[in-house]
Amino acid sequence: MRDRLFIDGQWVVPAEGGTFPVIDPATEETIFNAPAGTARDIDHAVRAARRAFDQGPWRKLTGKERAGFLRRIAEIILSRKDELARIEVRDNGKPLPEAIWDMEDTAGCFNFYAGLAEELDENPEEKIALAEPRFSAKVVRDPIGVAGAIIPWNYPLLMASWKVAPALAAGCTMVLKPSELTPLTALELGAIVEEAGLPPGVLNIVTGLGADAGQPLAEHPGIDKLAFTGSVPTGAKIMATAARDIKNVSLELGGKSPFVVFADSDLDKAVEWIMFGIFWNQGQVCSATSRVLVEESLYPKLLERLVEEAAKIRIGNGLAEGTLLGPLVSKGQYEKVLAAIERGEKEGATIAGGGKRPAGLNTGYFLEPTILTDMAEDSFVWKEEIFGPVVCVKPFRNEEDAIRLANDSRFGLAAAIMSKDRARCERVAKAFRAGIVWINCSQPTFPEAPWGGYKQSGIGRELGRWGLSNYLETKQITAFESDEPWGWYLTD
Repeated sequence: MRDRLFIDGQWVVPAEGGTFPVIDPATEETIFNAPAGTARDIDHAVRAARRAFDQGPWRKLTGKERAGFLRRIAEIILSRKDELARIEVRDNGKPLPEAIWDMEDTAGCFNFYAGLAEELDENPEEKIALAEPRFSAKVVRDPIGVAGAIIPWNYPLLMASWKVAPALAAGCTMVLKPSELTPLTALELGAIVEEAGLPPGVLNIVTGLGADAGQPLAEHPGIDKLAFTGSVPTGAKIMATAARDIKNVSLELGGKSPFVVFADSDLDKAVEWIMFGIFWNQGQVCSATSRVLVEESLYPKLLERLVEEAAKIRIGNGLAEGTLLGPLVSKGQYEKVLAAIERGEKEGATIAGGGKRPAGLNTGYFLEPTILTDMAEDSFVWKEEIFGPVVCVKPFRNEEDAIRLANDSRFGLAAAIMSKDRARCERVAKAFRAGIVWINCSQPTFPEAPWGGYKQSGIGRELGRWGLSNYLETKQITAFESDEPWGWYLTD
């Protein structure tokens, strides 16, 4: 494991020499003391990124040349995927098969943006038709400059790739600040880009606490673009900080996503997708479909089956074979989720299944998959993101009622619908106020498609061409093409 920061192509000791503990959430043991970067290290990293952007070769390379580096990074990730996945399990707690899947998706993200980098060469400019024939105009896209990225703990290396890959493809340089809860694979990314031969300063990685490293990164005047994934309160602070310098900002924030299940749905498929939508990654997913709305006639049967199947989920250390539900990421997150369940009960909700520590697991931040019912529409558990393996299930009367309940949220990241009536699915999908909609499924995510939400779920989109656009400026170039004088000041 890396015990130094990665700045300007070098492994450096933090300026103040500090460290912070990294806890294995399955054992509650300290597995590593990570380097604690502070404002001085952030300044060092931003200055390195600025030099690399202004004076280095990176932004002057062709898209094809940058793509070569991105593909090499992907290749190294795949060659190390088992090792990286095991590090992520010990850091984050997720089951090993999920972590391996994440590593494959991470490599896929770098490969996808390698292709888009090459497309920048194929379409370097866009001609614009003007009404005035004496002028010509074209649009070119320039890299935005030095980007700062602050990423969450639920998908540590994958979330890094969602920001690093498009930024590098666009020709930007970057300072990456991972979550202090899960810094280990981000530091390994430094070793990976070093092996890939990335020029010094193009990617810099500073681990540290949010107040000590994240805030200085958001405030640094040398940053041209801020990309953040995390909670709404922190996103609001990032946005307010960025406003001082009018920094370009993209925010991917929280969610309380609905899953609407109509009575004509296949019961087995509905239960499977509901469980995947909320219990994958211990429910620590911004897009988790944590509000399940079921048509009244199907509600009793579906609830009974959901409780029965959820109780079968194998809970344990993510490195143990057969584990489907690992621990929550930290003691703080564990206590937050337990407090939400307790508050739900006090406000009238019923625990239909789960809700407590699994028997026999006395160490680690483990929680049974939890199903809540009978909550009021204005209750905390129905309205607010819990970010754990907790699903709220409520009946609805008809399509109009389902849409009303689904959209009655300050969030708008994702939504799902299940029905055998495809016309209904399309109609309801269009009615959802959400940036991502799934039909007869929940949570599939592909690098080709845009990712982001409405309302308080964020600003902007990641992934696809939209993700690349986050790191590109649009420049108009207009030329006077006539041999005749313009003549605005001439008189007869």
